[in-house]
Amino acid sequence: MLIFALKPSHDGSIAVIRDRTLVYSVEAEKDSFRRFSSVNVQTILDMAQHVDQLPDVVALGGWNRGAMRGSIGAGYHGIDALTRRPTRFFGKEVTFFSSSHERSHLMMALGMAPRGEHPLQTVLVWEGATGAFYLVNEHFEVVKHIPVLTEPGSRFSFLFALADPTFPDQGAPPRLSDAGKLMALAAYADAQDADADITSAIDRLLKIDTVYPAPKKEFRDSVLYNAGVESQETKAAAALLSRRIFECFADVAREQLPSGAPLRISGGCGLNCDWNAAWADLGHFSSVFVPPCTNDSGSAIGTGIDALTAMTGAPFIDWDVYSGLDFVHDTQPSPDRWERAPLDRRALARTLAQGHVVAWVQGRWEIGPRALGNRSLLAEPFRPETKDLLNSIKQREGYRPIAPCCRVEDVDKLFDRAFEDPHMLYFRRVRPSSGIAAVTHVDGSARVQTVSRRDNQELHELLSAVADEQGAGVLCNTSLNFNGHGFINRMSDLIHYCEIRGIPDMVVGNLWYRARPRAS
Repeated sequence: MLIFALKPSHDGSIAVIRDRTLVYSVEAEKDSFRRFSSVNVQTILDMAQHVDQLPDVVALGGWNRGAMRGSIGAGYHGIDALTRRPTRFFGKEVTFFSSSHERSHLMMALGMAPRGEHPLQTVLVWEGATGAFYLVNEHFEVVKHIPVLTEPGSRFSFLFALADPTFPDQGAPPRLSDAGKLMALAAYADAQDADADITSAIDRLLKIDTVYPAPKKEFRDSVLYNAGVESQETKAAAALLSRRIFECFADVAREQLPSGAPLRISGGCGLNCDWNAAWADLGHFSSVFVPPCTNDSGSAIGTGIDALTAMTGAPFIDWDVYSGLDFVHDTQPSPDRWERAPLDRRALARTLAQGHVVAWVQGRWEIGPRALGNRSLLAEPFRPETKDLLNSIKQREGYRPIAPCCRVEDVDKLFDRAFEDPHMLYFRRVRPSSGIAAVTHVDGSARVQTVSRRDNQELHELLSAVADEQGAGVLCNTSLNFNGHGFINRMSDLIHYCEIRGIPDMVVGNLWYRARPRAS
């Protein structure tokens, strides 16, 4: 059975599931399209080119039409909102399936989680609109629904907007990209730094009905109004809001959910590594699972899983995080500007140690928003100025942290806990003796991608060469993309990016391109 699933609106994507295996997940923002793009003609044509047969099931994720009346498909909300009927697709009789956006998150978390028989599982969906727990039985039916806090992710983004003097007082929705920035700022303070005025503002923020549109005008009397996103007041407020949102959900979990069941997390808040680590440390759940595409980038996968469950009774799929498209060789680097040679990992490790930034491209792109070693910028992690260099190349704010990728063999000697995290979804503490200043956030934490030979052989081999040179297999790893766009996926964009950003080394597969010195 071949399922063709689509997620409309922002973070649009198409997922193809064949006989319980994720074949492709193609996100509309990838290949240097604008971040949070809707499905476009290119996305559809890419799928048409790579799938060799018409689907048996077309699954459409539900969504709202905004100011227009009605909904797309089964709509945004609804635990039981799903529909199934026969239709035709390019002349073929197929099944049309649609379920709510809420269900796409729920089923993504269940279907991508490790397989096992559980009498009960808890799913937490927390994102821009929804914030709720779902207790699911062995038949994958919701037996208890516990709403906790609406719009948790958007409230988080609204705090950034409240402090940002460039954000309008009324009429604008919170920006999707601001949640990650506020997460970075929260590390620069402690919740206890919040005084009575800041605490009062956070109390008000948590009590308002909605932040759509952002009610900034109502907070003009707040100490946080246009305070500046890097002000100490904003940093303290970010730390307090982060703690308060987590405690709000954790208290409900302890009071209303059975202990000892596994927790599955879905929604954009699942990208908050601090919260993920806190869920793992809570002790109430037997295990915690977060998909690498936990935000809306995995919503098409979730709708496809929902359709699969409706057709077969079980949601489980086999999947690989590298389920995007292969790199497109639409041109070749000019031999006048680039020298080409076979990849020599030991020589590349020495080049990295000298301070070079390397554009690293391997295989198919990663699903989800995190670069996991197939579309990455790599650099040495020991000099503090490396973080500033990478943020300058990426045109990002200087307070944004840079994440490390680390060979599993070296994790324990560099970080406080040695668990594997191949999808870069949890924080851990950096050992003071590690010396990896470029990837140590201001609070001593790091969002580590652990790399094993099993997970990513090419990157593991490079890290092993780095370990031979520098004593530990660890590098800076940040996404290879133009600012505000998805991963680079074609040679023409890669060449342009490296030439305008001053990146002297590109590795594509087993070829190493080195910039030739330019005549003065």
